[in-house]
Amino acid sequence: MKRRKGLLIILDGLGDRPVKELGGKTPLEYAKTPNMDRLAELGILGQQDPIRPGQPAGSDTAHLSIFGYDPYKVYRGRGFLEALGVGLDLDEDDLAFRVNFATLENGVITDRRAGRISTEEAHELARAVQEEVKLPVEFIFKGATGHRAVLVLKGLSKGYRVGENDPHEAGKPPHEFGWEDEESRHVAEILGEFVEKAHEVLDKHPINEARRRAGKPAANYLLIRGAGTYPDIPMKFTEQWRVKAAAVVAVSLVKGVARAIGFDIYTPEGATGEYDTDEMAKARKVVELLNDYDFVFLHFKPTDAAGHDNKPKLKAEMIEKADRMVGYIVDNLDLEDVVIAITGDHSTPCEVMNHSGDPVPLLIAGGGVRPDRTETFGERECMRGGLGRIRGHDIVPVMMDLMNRSEKFGA
Repeated sequence: MKRRKGLLIILDGLGDRPVKELGGKTPLEYAKTPNMDRLAELGILGQQDPIRPGQPAGSDTAHLSIFGYDPYKVYRGRGFLEALGVGLDLDEDDLAFRVNFATLENGVITDRRAGRISTEEAHELARAVQEEVKLPVEFIFKGATGHRAVLVLKGLSKGYRVGENDPHEAGKPPHEFGWEDEESRHVAEILGEFVEKAHEVLDKHPINEARRRAGKPAANYLLIRGAGTYPDIPMKFTEQWRVKAAAVVAVSLVKGVARAIGFDIYTPEGATGEYDTDEMAKARKVVELLNDYDFVFLHFKPTDAAGHDNKPKLKAEMIEKADRMVGYIVDNLDLEDVVIAITGDHSTPCEVMNHSGDPVPLLIAGGGVRPDRTETFGERECMRGGLGRIRGHDIVPVMMDLMNRSEKFGA
């Protein structure tokens, strides 16, 4: 029995709804995707609900589910995964948070992402905060991808029942940090002190002075949320399936999920997780890794960002960018030797500007696949595909069966 290799491609936030601006098509249906359409014709289509029908999924819980874990059992908050993703080695009693660089003017948050500040600028600002802010506890503050960062409070995991200061929309003042117990109250007080002192450092930083002169939003405030402790992973993906696995990813959160379940992480030069990401660098790395690894996971972020920004034509352009990436990979592989699945971690409809509970298009092609009669990769075509509508946690078992790596249950 021939064992095949597996490639799981996640186009973040791929799913969408019909858009009037696009003639009633979704961005995926509107985009020119000859390479994914070719795979659709050769393979089988369907829809998947990352967690369950109608349940909007976070990127963290969605990826955990797609990799086969029950997020209701293993998830312990996003912050810890973000921290793992930026390469921090943490202890089980550490408490981690996800952070946004934001813009504060006259006591009001005017931009929750500080104009999508660059990763380089954010990292320099994070270094300044780490060096200049003094707290009564040990902490780590580190830039992640773009406007994102992570904060770790060492040894304070018992205070995880703490609130956030993010109002989740512009035009409102930041919240006060709430708490549910005395240990969390202590953490809330520390967070309040940290945010105040960080604001003093950031507001006068040369990077923000330059941004103001250029008419850009200053990254002068920190929005902190997603308190997280060590995830309860019962068995690594690599142990469960007995495979050597690699991930090609730039976004820290997704790096953290992959790292937590046993993947080796690769971020090729030029892969940014932003609109300017070098998709061909990712494609080349995937082809290279499939020589040495049994299972490769490829993550592509800009499709999600365009949905959040309500830019349907830009989302279509990012899907076309991803299609070129897919084309290079397919042209440099023998499809009989590989099983390829393409989907999203969730839907991010432009009209919603956030994650929704809409099902996500799913394509599986390669060796062993029984083709259906679909011809293009799009939401409506996926509705009539042979896979039907499945749950996200079913994707990997289907792939592993086609890869001839599943074990029989029963005699």
